[in-house]
Amino acid sequence: MHIKELFSLKNKVILVSGGAGNYGKCIVEGLAEADATVIIASRNIDHANEVARSFRARDLDVYALCLDQGDHQSVLQLKKQLLEKFKKLDVFINNAVSRPMKGYDSAITDFAESMQVNATGSMDILREMAELIVANGGGSIVNIGSMMGMFGPDLSNYEGTEMGTPPPDYFFHNAGLLNLTRYMAQVLAGKNVRVNCISPGGLFNHQPEAFLNNYCKKVPLKRMANKDDIKGLVVLLSSEAGAYINGENILMDGGLNA
Repeated sequence: MHIKELFSLKNKVILVSGGAGNYGKCIVEGLAEADATVIIASRNIDHANEVARSFRARDLDVYALCLDQGDHQSVLQLKKQLLEKFKKLDVFINNAVSRPMKGYDSAITDFAESMQVNATGSMDILREMAELIVANGGGSIVNIGSMMGMFGPDLSNYEGTEMGTPPPDYFFHNAGLLNLTRYMAQVLAGKNVRVNCISPGGLFNHQPEAFLNNYCKKVPLKRMANKDDIKGLVVLLSSEAGAYINGENILMDGGLNA
């Protein structure tokens, strides 16, 4: 197969949960630029529709559906709407997260709320979307995690800032997502469904100057990730170009943890 065909996502229907967020929009853009039909799933449907319209204005095939990942009935409704409106699902990008915890001292009820979306909700939507992909003859699932699922926090990055201690739920659920990726790859063996994970480093989002200086001096590339860095990797794992990559976690951190 020609290399352009291997990377093409033409005629593929792809769902991106949390597709209206910072990394979500980068992912949606890359997939749509590779000629996929992309559906953004978000709790804030008005914002998701606005994002989808902005992509369609550029002749990219992007739409929006509502999803509250912490609500099983909302997951089932999304599944039903996908079949009604798009007839199939080829690829699922599991990217939605909730961030109720703001630091180490946040209320324990915030941790429980986080797990409802980021652990229970993640497993719920993975299982339901995998069923659609299997029914369509196979495809790909890509979990979007974080390098924080692989390493403890480097608290020196926060020196000279008022950002506080990073929240523990973020580390907990991203670490679990890595092994859940391996689990799903094994459970779906023989069904032509690949399951992989991307663990990005920090994405530039106008963080405080002290944080940027502390962080970037440790990265061999001397910068945080930009909005294009994840696009090629997510297209690789979604397309035939990644057809023999399965059960893997790919660290995308500019060499920070090399």
